[in-house]
Amino acid sequence: MLCQPFRLATAADGPVLARFIMWAGEGLPFLVWRDLAKPGEDPWDVGARRMAAKAAAGEVVVGDVDGAAVAGLMGYPITRAEPVDDLPPRFRPLQALENRALGSWYVHVLATVPEARGQGWGGRLLDLAEAMAARQDLRAMSIIVSDANHGARALYERHGYCEVARERAVKDGWENPVQDWVLLMKHLT
Repeated sequence: MLCQPFRLATAADGPVLARFIMWAGEGLPFLVWRDLAKPGEDPWDVGARRMAAKAAAGEVVVGDVDGAAVAGLMGYPITRAEPVDDLPPRFRPLQALENRALGSWYVHVLATVPEARGQGWGGRLLDLAEAMAARQDLRAMSIIVSDANHGARALYERHGYCEVARERAVKDGWENPVQDWVLLMKHLT
C-alpha cells in the first residue's frame, strides 16, 4: 500500500519516467531507444512509450508533487542468474553484477528531477524499496551505480549500502565518464 506522496505511475508519466531511466542509466537507455526507433522516429518517444508500458503494468512508483512525478523508483527481486553472453556487450557487465546479487531486491531505477534534488526524495524511495523487500521476505538490497556518479553513490552509502563488486564498463560508442559499474548491497535486519 502506497501513501502520499507516493503513487503508482501511470502511462501519462511516460515522458518523465524516460528521463528518470536516462539519469539512472547514465544515458545508456538512449542507445537502446535509438536502435529501436523506426526511421524518422524520435528515440525519446520510444523511451516514453516503453516507460509508459512499465507504468501501466504497475512496475513504477513515483513521488508526486501537485500531480507531477518528481522522483521515481523501479525495482524487482533477483531470484535467478540470467545469461550474460547473449546480451549486447554494453550490458554484460551490468548483468554479471546483477547475477552476484541473488536473493536481493534490486533497485533498477532511482531518480529525481533536478529541481527536486536535495529534498530527501532519494532516501524516502530507498526506505520504500526496503519496505517492499521486507514484504517479500528478502534480506538484502542491491543497486548498481556508475563510479562517476558520486552524488548517487554518497546517497546509497549514507543509507548503509557497501561496495561488493565492480565490472569494467563497455563503451562501444557510448560517450560517458563511467569507467566501472559498481554493485552496492545492504543487508536488511
